[in-house]
Amino acid sequence: MSVLEEIQAFLPCPTPDQWVEVAIKLENKDLLLIDHANCEKKAASTALNLIYRYIDNFELLNKMSRLAREEMRHFEQVIAIMKQRGIEYSNISAARYAAGLRSKVRTHEPAKLVDTLIVGAFIEARSCERFAKLAPHLDPELQKFYLSLLTSEGRHYRDYLNLARKAGGAEEVEKRIVVFREQEQQLVEAPDSEFRFHSGPLE
Repeated sequence: MSVLEEIQAFLPCPTPDQWVEVAIKLENKDLLLIDHANCEKKAASTALNLIYRYIDNFELLNKMSRLAREEMRHFEQVIAIMKQRGIEYSNISAARYAAGLRSKVRTHEPAKLVDTLIVGAFIEARSCERFAKLAPHLDPELQKFYLSLLTSEGRHYRDYLNLARKAGGAEEVEKRIVVFREQEQQLVEAPDSEFRFHSGPLE
């Protein structure tokens, strides 16, 4: 099974076709890249926060250090494409997706760490799935770039999930995945008022 097939099996549902149709419209291409850049920054920030919070977990420190570097490299690649295309990097509101997933994170340890890592796995998995769905509809440069991200995003998904299983045990993690899978499906399929990389279909 390829990493993409593994991710598709892990996620509760595919990205709605309506989201893809909106994403590839000319007027949304700028938004797609701006929000993609924001997502890469946030992913790096999440990894760094884990490094600061859990200093006694050497495997986590190493995995998150590498992840943060890769996400910032992706950020640099996105803003280079934006600059080349004359797209201004402006402030836009965040999608409700990540905050919606984090609303289910428990507040006591080690449950908080387990849930935070599971959320990371879902975010990376959904990003990977969307890169794959978008790629066939993009111009050659963006298509090549998005397909190049599948390997690293897939590895990030696996890293988060493996760290969660080590922190909480396989059985506990599977129970929590069920909780987050239900929440993730609702966030992905429910109508959204604004288009974002992780938004649902537009109302």
